[in-house]
Amino acid sequence: MKYAFSTLGLPGTPLDRSAALAASHGFDALELRAHPEEPLHPGTPTAERAAGLRTLTAAGVTALGIAGYARVAAPGEDEPVLAELRGLVRLAADLEAPYVRVFPGGGDQPEAAADAHAVRRLLAASPFAERHGVRILLETHDSHRTAAAAARVLDAVAHPGAGALWDVLHTWLGGESPAESRRTLGPHLGYVQVKDVASAQELTPLALGAGVLPLAEAVMAAPPGGWLCWEYEKRWYPDAAELPGQLARGREYLERLAAGRPG
Repeated sequence: MKYAFSTLGLPGTPLDRSAALAASHGFDALELRAHPEEPLHPGTPTAERAAGLRTLTAAGVTALGIAGYARVAAPGEDEPVLAELRGLVRLAADLEAPYVRVFPGGGDQPEAAADAHAVRRLLAASPFAERHGVRILLETHDSHRTAAAAARVLDAVAHPGAGALWDVLHTWLGGESPAESRRTLGPHLGYVQVKDVASAQELTPLALGAGVLPLAEAVMAAPPGGWLCWEYEKRWYPDAAELPGQLARGREYLERLAAGRPG
């Protein structure tokens, strides 16, 4: 397996610091949160993007994905969403990241309406992404938290420029087993986000293995040689323990699970 962590766990941290932490703790890549609070986002000038790529390369890590906030199933006009998607794809291409993460964001619309928005926008954006060597991944999240819901959209899109990001927390909250989620996502799967929490009601991030999520089953269901990305949501839970002190143990834990050993 290959290992990454999200910079959501290091809010506002300079890129060289995040890259150094990844390299020194055995992580191969970073999932970069693309938000104006962070060093790199769609509004970042070209020269700063090039400098960011040099920083990653010098540290010996790569950008796994650009974690954007586009909501492809949201109500409203298509063009603002498509413009946001194009900006995220360009940023990913500049940083040589193979993936862009997007949310569904369907809200309380009827299922069919939310699906139709997502399908139409992903169909429009996927060829652009493919031309840039990038795949747009719809995360199992909010209105489409299960693999079944995400696959319903992606089956209709049926384009190599679109795929799925499997967030293990949300499929679990949606009542799916890891084996069921993996089977449903099938060839749509880009990579897997892992995390841990105390319960369905208490979502403050915990160290991997300290909570209730079925991480062993999820890791065993993940594609061999694929990516596991630890998303530690420190930005949303400022009282959670700091991530750097957990990185070594978290990396070792994932490696044990990938080897089929108890956590």
